[in-house]
Amino acid sequence: MLRKLTMLLLFFLTINSYAQEDAWIYLTDKSNVAAALANPITILTQKAIDRKQNHNIPIDQRDVPVNEAYISDLKIQTGITVLAKSKWFNAVHVRGTETDINALSALAYVDSIDFADNNLDTASRSTTIQDKTDIEDENVVFTYGDTQNQIEMINVDDLHVADFTGEGITIAVMDSGFPNVNTLGAFQRLRDNNDLLDGYDFVNRNADVYASTASSHGTRVLSTMAGFVQDEFVGTAPDASYYLFLTEDVSGENPVEESYWVEAAERADSLGVDMINTSLGYTTFDNSNYDYTPADMNGQVTFISKGASIAVEKGILVVVSAGNSGATAWQTVGSPADSPNVLSIGAVDANGDYVSFSSQGGAAQVGYQKPDVVARGGAAYVVNQNNTITQNNGTSFSGPIMCGGIASLWQAIPNASPTEVMDYVRESASQFSSPDDFLGYGIPDLDVARSIALSIDDGLIEDFGFYPNPVKDEINLRLPEILSDADVSIYNQLGQKVLSQSILENSQTINVSTLSTGIYLIKFSSENSSQTFKFIKQ
Repeated sequence: MLRKLTMLLLFFLTINSYAQEDAWIYLTDKSNVAAALANPITILTQKAIDRKQNHNIPIDQRDVPVNEAYISDLKIQTGITVLAKSKWFNAVHVRGTETDINALSALAYVDSIDFADNNLDTASRSTTIQDKTDIEDENVVFTYGDTQNQIEMINVDDLHVADFTGEGITIAVMDSGFPNVNTLGAFQRLRDNNDLLDGYDFVNRNADVYASTASSHGTRVLSTMAGFVQDEFVGTAPDASYYLFLTEDVSGENPVEESYWVEAAERADSLGVDMINTSLGYTTFDNSNYDYTPADMNGQVTFISKGASIAVEKGILVVVSAGNSGATAWQTVGSPADSPNVLSIGAVDANGDYVSFSSQGGAAQVGYQKPDVVARGGAAYVVNQNNTITQNNGTSFSGPIMCGGIASLWQAIPNASPTEVMDYVRESASQFSSPDDFLGYGIPDLDVARSIALSIDDGLIEDFGFYPNPVKDEINLRLPEILSDADVSIYNQLGQKVLSQSILENSQTINVSTLSTGIYLIKFSSENSSQTFKFIKQ
């Protein structure tokens, strides 16, 4: 009996010694940095360079690729498999035994090692994927059909009528599979307009992003933005351009998927992408030693959340589904939705009411609100891999519905920065003045967001001007130089006039401190013209 126990103990020790671990290897330096920064076209596309210049985003050392000589050397180290790389972090994701990975610290170009199992690190970290598919079963005139409710809920239809349909905005979609997007009728318009740009499968390391049929989740996600079936189905940004990146391995849960995501985000940045949409989220893994905790959802712990924050620094607007954990013990948003720099989207039903699966804000998000806003994710309409219009539940769909809507908004206000666009979206939402952990700032009105943006730039809206917006007490008013007087009237959402005043000078104010919080119209009237705009009273 003793001999059997001894043999059993030796067996488990042997298994443990050969257990495969995941780790990030952080490197000391990069090669030819000065030359690359002096000639950025060697490391970025012209579209990426132009986007950064337009938003005053510096091109820095993080844009320079990882030293390929280091990667080649890592690949020949004993027991080491290289799975992914990140130029932003100057890191490589590897797999091997704990012993073989620790041996890499002897290499001159290795700065530090961070194991996915933080118990193996010499210095521990503080913090799973929850928003998976587990819950998800001239002027433009569209007949929206099934998508009318989810379009009108966030007022994208008004943007479409004004011919803002996402044209000129490029979106990278990070997901788990896009089967049949290259053949389905629902994406024929997308293909005919040459707006289906390219793709890459980071899991299987090939360019055929449509080949993997393990999951059709990405197909359904894309349809909420780009799908078009005449008189039956219209996405929120049918004329935007799309890159498709497969970063999620549905066969299991492993931290390498975070690395795939960051690598895809870096590819998106180098291609000049304007927005990233992702319906993925990370909280727990197949190996429980890698698990995060709700306390880790502060935007500072997980590799993917830190990568998403860098993407925003690089000038990309990142829209993330909040997660489907609202009715579970986990409850709070996952990563990268926990990053304060991304726009995290929760879910409501067709009536605009909170749905119980939508992940909530939590104690870990100190000083910022999650989710940010919400859209329809309860029984949302999507197109599946069989070209059938159907309904699915999940923030996986409220997220892209909102992402496409914001793309249409951004087309209308192209000079706005990503962070400004996110601010306008929050400010237009239904409970901006009293956010909570269920709906965040509420349901946005994206046409109101456009009006807010147009009024922010030095308070000028075409010829007439007012600022600030939103406002607490006083609105500053301005007239065109050619006018000496005008009348200003304010109306509530019922169309009732609640204030009026004459402007007799070039600059004057109107006191709105007595108005209730909400959305109002302000109308400027002169002898020959009038203009009406929306504003928010806080």
